[in-house]
Amino acid sequence: MEFKSLSVVVPAYNEDARIDLTLEKLAAHLERDFPAFEIIVIDDGSTDSTAEKVRHAAAANDRIALHSLPRNRGKGFAVRAGMMLAKGDAVLFTDADLSTPVEEIDLALAELRRGFPVVIASRRHPHSIIARRQSWARELVGRGFNKIIRALFSLPFKDTQCGFKCFTQPAAKAIFARATIDTFSFDVEVLIIATALGYPIKEIPVRWTNAPGSKVRPLHDAATIFHELISLYRNSAKPA
Repeated sequence: MEFKSLSVVVPAYNEDARIDLTLEKLAAHLERDFPAFEIIVIDDGSTDSTAEKVRHAAAANDRIALHSLPRNRGKGFAVRAGMMLAKGDAVLFTDADLSTPVEEIDLALAELRRGFPVVIASRRHPHSIIARRQSWARELVGRGFNKIIRALFSLPFKDTQCGFKCFTQPAAKAIFARATIDTFSFDVEVLIIATALGYPIKEIPVRWTNAPGSKVRPLHDAATIFHELISLYRNSAKPA
């Protein structure tokens, strides 16, 4: 399976300190390797100069597009908005901090070409390279989160939360049209929907570096995340 075009969705909330470099790196890599691409930045109601900087980059490169949300809705909402706008044969979303470097796009697309409609990066894959780890609190919450997910949903994946996931366009549209979670638990919902729709999912190793300035507050957000998981479980248990 060949992909003639690629869409990269970047959710961004108050990322003015690094969005310039992120767009520069993405564009440089894609221009070298892909004949047709678009970079869609979803500004999630930022209160800093994120939108202004993306607008400036878009003026210099017509393959960069800015879509601003009038208020902060959450990463899940921002990613969903971008995925539904994407026009590429393959669609990737990646975090604005590029914790997973742009070069990992090549491995994800290789798995799409092998026939996997959904490819997810995994920091806990035995072949992943972690250059800088998260804080102990985030590591602890992450591991607990994964255990709960395995128990509630029987998802076999070692890492559901890595912000680097790639889809064929038909899979992206089908999955995100059904998604409803606006916050950080959206990754789990995406995998539940993909599994229910019968899409094979490939978990791949990546190089990953923890970047400062994460919007996730592990201890503060734990209760909200747990509540979302229970809601997902109840919804998944309802008859179709």
